[in-house]
Amino acid sequence: MLGIGRGSREGVISLEASIKSCGRTKQWSVALRLLREGLRLGVQLGPGHYVATASACRKGGQWQHALSVLSDMWKAKLEPNVISYSAGISACEKGEQWQPALALLSEMWEAKLEPDVISYNAGISACEKGEQWQPALALLSAIACEKGEQWQRALALLSACEKGEQWQPALALLSEMWEAGAQRQPRTSLQPLGQRRRLQGGVQTYLHLHAPVNQYTRS
Repeated sequence: MLGIGRGSREGVISLEASIKSCGRTKQWSVALRLLREGLRLGVQLGPGHYVATASACRKGGQWQHALSVLSDMWKAKLEPNVISYSAGISACEKGEQWQPALALLSEMWEAKLEPDVISYNAGISACEKGEQWQPALALLSAIACEKGEQWQRALALLSACEKGEQWQPALALLSEMWEAGAQRQPRTSLQPLGQRRRLQGGVQTYLHLHAPVNQYTRS
């Protein structure tokens, strides 16, 4: 399938470009075949090849394949970074899979990686689609710290919904906030260490109580 040499820099770049092209056209199965062919030929694959493949799987609605690609990164001794984890979490969001989305966030914290706004927003959207408002509120609190007064007021409203067990309006507001374009925010660090640890502990406790805890990339 690939006319490239294992040591060819041009071939390595060409392979990544081909995989990205598959992502743009949602040809996730072709992207997977290209990645596997590169492995078979002994091409020196880098994180970009795996992230591009996971992204193609995400765009094709194949969240399980996207997580499998992240797992392959571990096996290749290429530890997933924030960008690759965000691709996996976004794939789970697209597939309405809140449990693995939260599990991936938990893995990021355990790997000492700081999720960015993209990661948190994908996690929030996955929880919103799964009607899991408690972890969604916890993740939203991280973003509200950075977005100013409007988001602080929205967070207060969501908290009021939580206390009144009115999860339906809370989820509707979460959906509106997501549609407002939160995913377009820059990749930044979000909150002080103490707040971050409390957030991590709360989400991880919820995950242990309400969903099987698996290592989705490091298994």
